[in-house]
Amino acid sequence: MTGQAPQVTVQQADRPSEPDIFWWEQNLSSANGAAAWIGASASSWKEIGSNVLKGAGVDDGDEAGFKSTYQECVSQAFSGLAQALSSSLRREVTCSSSREAPPGTSGKTYRIELQLGEQTVTLAAVCSDELIKSSQPPAIKADDEVAVVEAPLHDELHYPKSLDLLLDVELPVSVSFGRAQLPLKDVIKLTTGSIVELNRAVSEPVEIIVNNCVIARGQVVVVEGNFGVRIQQVVSRQERLRTLR
Repeated sequence: MTGQAPQVTVQQADRPSEPDIFWWEQNLSSANGAAAWIGASASSWKEIGSNVLKGAGVDDGDEAGFKSTYQECVSQAFSGLAQALSSSLRREVTCSSSREAPPGTSGKTYRIELQLGEQTVTLAAVCSDELIKSSQPPAIKADDEVAVVEAPLHDELHYPKSLDLLLDVELPVSVSFGRAQLPLKDVIKLTTGSIVELNRAVSEPVEIIVNNCVIARGQVVVVEGNFGVRIQQVVSRQERLRTLR
């Protein structure tokens, strides 16, 4: 989300005691009491939020924007954790309730260091005992070996079943040939036959936009008398964030 791949170091550590730690709690459905917490000092969440916004082309963010952006990053991280648990445990694990709250007294604490450019950002992660116990993959018995080998790999191992409800949702798809900025005095003069020069050359690929976000680029083709686009490049998640309109 920052447009760069930060170096990450994780190691078990003591629970931080700084008074300005912002803790975010996420409960998971893997077991009763399964929860995880991410803690960050004010300087850490501001640095992360600022980096993400700058990656999206926003250079004048404020403290409220930094914090909400950081919270979105944490939510995405917990969603990834739930998907990883679903794949490991061979059953659906989802994120349930979340809130701002300090961790309980039990559980394991980890120190996470992110290298963002020249800045090192430190976070704390706490996993409850129930989450750690429920994260152990089920043991495979001898009688189950054939079933495990022959069992097909279902898509639900990679995303929650609730996503099936969204797969038939129709999204607006449009193609952008280019853009132009004109002074108001020139816009007023536009008439039938006027030509507006765009900022894209004829040889450059056009942009495919889904729900106001550029997801791919391609070449214009003709399909049975209609215009079409042959996809040549699917943009990365980082670039999608930067091109969000």
